[in-house]
Amino acid sequence: MRNFAFSLLICALTINLSTVAAQANTGSYPYTQVPFTAVQMVENSFWGERLKAAREVTVPLAFSKCESEGRYENFVKAAHPSPQYDVSSFMGFSFDDTDVYKTIEGASYILQTYPDAALEAYIDSVLNLVAAAQEPDGYLYTARTINPEKPHRWAGSKRWEKVEDLSHEFYNLGHMVDAACAHYQATGSTKFLDIARRYADCVVREVGPKEGQACVVPGHQIAEMALARLYVLLNSEDYVKKHGIVADSRRYLDQAKFFLDMRGKTSFKTSYSQSHQPVTEQKEAVGHAVRAGYMYAGMADVAALTGDTAYIKAIDHIWENIVGKKYYITGGVGATNHGEAFGRNYELPNLTAYNETCAAIAMVYLNERMFLMRGDAKYIDCLERTLYNGVISGMSMDGGKFFYPNPLESRGNYERKDWFGCACCPSNISRFIPSLPGYMYAVKDNSLYINLYAANTAEISLQGKKIVLEESTQYPWEGDIAIKILENKAKSFRMMLRIPGWLRNRPVPSNLYHYADNKQLGYQISVNGEAVQGELEKGYLAIERKWKKGDVLRIHFDMEPRLVQAHQQVAADRGRLAIERGPIVYCAEWPDNDFNFFHFILNRDPKLKVIENHSLFTEAESKMMQSLKCISAEGRALSFDANGRLQSQDAALKLIPYFAWAHRGTGNMLVWIPNEIEH
Repeated sequence: MRNFAFSLLICALTINLSTVAAQANTGSYPYTQVPFTAVQMVENSFWGERLKAAREVTVPLAFSKCESEGRYENFVKAAHPSPQYDVSSFMGFSFDDTDVYKTIEGASYILQTYPDAALEAYIDSVLNLVAAAQEPDGYLYTARTINPEKPHRWAGSKRWEKVEDLSHEFYNLGHMVDAACAHYQATGSTKFLDIARRYADCVVREVGPKEGQACVVPGHQIAEMALARLYVLLNSEDYVKKHGIVADSRRYLDQAKFFLDMRGKTSFKTSYSQSHQPVTEQKEAVGHAVRAGYMYAGMADVAALTGDTAYIKAIDHIWENIVGKKYYITGGVGATNHGEAFGRNYELPNLTAYNETCAAIAMVYLNERMFLMRGDAKYIDCLERTLYNGVISGMSMDGGKFFYPNPLESRGNYERKDWFGCACCPSNISRFIPSLPGYMYAVKDNSLYINLYAANTAEISLQGKKIVLEESTQYPWEGDIAIKILENKAKSFRMMLRIPGWLRNRPVPSNLYHYADNKQLGYQISVNGEAVQGELEKGYLAIERKWKKGDVLRIHFDMEPRLVQAHQQVAADRGRLAIERGPIVYCAEWPDNDFNFFHFILNRDPKLKVIENHSLFTEAESKMMQSLKCISAEGRALSFDANGRLQSQDAALKLIPYFAWAHRGTGNMLVWIPNEIEH
């Protein structure tokens, strides 16, 4: 029996790998992400408000910082290089160019949702500066071009000399290519894409294994992801129809794979940048969490697009290590500020947690690509957890202030800033939030995957046939969703509804966290009022029918506050519980509690109640916080009386969504609440 079961496992694995391999060389993933250009988020909804904040505040702020902090001026100087310039005296970091690229990327996503001729013209004027700074052979790196004889202190004396360490030449390339792809998709203009392809072609010519080429890899990864994206874009139906086939587009994917293949094989080896060993031999997430996350996403790209089984196995091991041993309940990663890095297995401190905003964004990229390779809801479950907690905590509700690290406990030493000297997080979130529409749906064959739930309308192509959907919901505050068919040229197709892991009693797809209460939540689904049931397929409920215009699919997810317990090997969380509801993790914050919640203990069976935000926030704060739901939990508050004797009294701990903390000044905050006396 054991041998038979083992044979079945090997057979299943072989089929899985073969399915991915069969997709290789087609220019697409096994599962296809519905592009951001196909989805319009509804205004005044949860994500509609965040897109509005990005459009009205975040992206304009980022552009203004590019002006005031000299980012544009760097391109102007590079267009007119001079030996008089001391680059290090005015350029803070060798990757400052990426602030411009990332902001253009975010603005491009916004243009699709909110067409704006003035914004498009502004971007065009910035691209004129960028184009003028590009060298004749395509090289574009202002940190050197401004004064090749005395470049930025991190740049090295010649091209690529310090790229494995500090120069960030390939990092700049990656963000440029990503932004150029988004700009093309949003506007149809190839202006930025042509600039980015010229730099990519320069890299392909000069960097590689051949004689005369520089055999080096990125010190800060992201070029791998971007080059894979460029390859997919150039092979997309839209691009080919408008511009014809790019015969040698495979070179971009090959370059991405070269960067990964050579990692751990050059002279520069360090776990900090995941170059300590070949990527296909790596099984544990280590080093700088942002670099790592970008590299792992690039590995997933290569695995999905080439079918390379060594890459598939390696990225599976790494993903399982993250989700099973190095993943915060908020979906953040990066336990230590020393190197902004992953810690040891189960090392997940709360007060000193780093959890850089960029690292959370990298986890979204990784999980999205894992889904595109496998079509399993567990990856979207992780993506959703990170999105609603680890990512949006990094940007204030009004879009104007940011966090670099995102700890799970504070003693009043954190406050949001409107910018940072190292501005990677504000500019990164300014590009990410507007891209959210692109994560809503995916397609494969005749199946349409509903991955994230949010109010939107979408025009989707399924096997060349047009489908138009309208989704209405107050998710994540409520579990009721209605999906209406507005148009359907595909007739019969499968609607694949993700049933979230939090609803199926699995906060994460590992044993790192589990629910500590005995609640069993359920769901109900109907089409035109008739109940629908069925078995789940990789976390999805499939509904196949001849869909008609006017059909309404209704979903109800039970939503109740839940108690979460961490694995016993997570020392920081022993004797503590976290509280969440739906995909939202909660925290206690100082303005809402008139006792020291560090000296509070939850009851053994604490009653958890949902309360409206108006009881916690002033009218002005409530407007900023929108209609978020809060929670109260029963327990005992400990204190000393006038005679120094320990006393306790009944208390109700009030909690707000984790992403909303630090909007009302600095003070205490706590995610993991003690439920045992020794704590």
